[in-house]
Amino acid sequence: MKSIGSPVKVGKMDATSYSSIASEFGVRGYPTIKLLKGDLAYNYRGPRTKDDIIEFAHRVSGALIRPLPSQQMFEHVQKRHRVFFVYIGGESPLKEKYIDAASELIVYTYFFSASEEVVPEYVTLKEMPAVLVFKDETYFVYDEYEDGDLSSWINRERFQNYLTMDGFLLYELGDTGKLVAIAVIDEKNTSVEHTRLKSIIQEVARDYRDQFHRDFQFGHMDGNDYINTLLMDELKVPTVVVLNTSNQQYFLLDRQIKNAEDMVQFINNILDGTVEAQGGDSILQRLKRIAFDAKSTIVSIFKSSPLMGCFLFGLPLGVISIMCYGIYTADTDGGYVEERYEVSKSEIESQEPTEESKEQEPRSADVLVPTVQGPKDVLEKKKD
Repeated sequence: MKSIGSPVKVGKMDATSYSSIASEFGVRGYPTIKLLKGDLAYNYRGPRTKDDIIEFAHRVSGALIRPLPSQQMFEHVQKRHRVFFVYIGGESPLKEKYIDAASELIVYTYFFSASEEVVPEYVTLKEMPAVLVFKDETYFVYDEYEDGDLSSWINRERFQNYLTMDGFLLYELGDTGKLVAIAVIDEKNTSVEHTRLKSIIQEVARDYRDQFHRDFQFGHMDGNDYINTLLMDELKVPTVVVLNTSNQQYFLLDRQIKNAEDMVQFINNILDGTVEAQGGDSILQRLKRIAFDAKSTIVSIFKSSPLMGCFLFGLPLGVISIMCYGIYTADTDGGYVEERYEVSKSEIESQEPTEESKEQEPRSADVLVPTVQGPKDVLEKKKD
């Protein structure tokens, strides 16, 4: 940041030593990256790479909405950014909404403003003012009646139509409300089936984007490990799966995909409800996921380190077994001791009257005279 002349200062803080500051800024996990600008604190939620962090710092530290004064500047921005938003027009209520959306979503994308003369000639606007998103070598115009809230629309359209998927990106796509059609392949496998499914998804994303861009996101993923954890099942590769990342539902192919038309038909069946959704976030599915996660954790521990797995699970089981054995044997010995104690106590009580009778016998120097107990004395002894 210093070498490129950025005004942003970079530092670090141990949140465990300064817990009050961490609590003030709502730090819940580590590492957390924030950019402080005036009274605002912006959270970084992008990939943890140097270039992406620098891009984030450059974007947020600059102007909230950057003006495009000429066509040359507009073309330069198009070459530099894969996705960006532009407000075209003068002062209006739409511009106020645009500024509010930019202040919230500047952490994800760039916001610009321009006059109608600066916009390329291929852009057609039915009315002014307008908000546009430029991506995938085309553009889309915001329509309040069809697209709803401006901030929600920007959040949905801030991604390219076709992406290389990973776990972090799928998590981010959960906020858009879009369904995600993924070709799950092995990129190291150069067989026809792997490359064919990837090319079909790319073709649908390109040729049918006007039809599906409001509802679908397209891409491919290398390997099925992450998808298996979402589906709690072993997914065969290569294949196509459609995910609803907002509620953990998914749709599997009900037919073999031979070309783009088959994929379009499958998507239309999903939209009209013909294809049944699987998974979800019901209570039963949550319990199933808890069991699946526990099983996966145990299996991964034993696979990575069998000795460590035996120690982690064998030691607690051994301790519990010893405790159970000790409790069982302690109960048996305790009853035996108590029984012996009761017997000895009864013997002592039976011997006490004999000793008392001996003490009550009168003694003389020459003759031992037996005493005769009266009825009253006998009753008192019985009572004792």
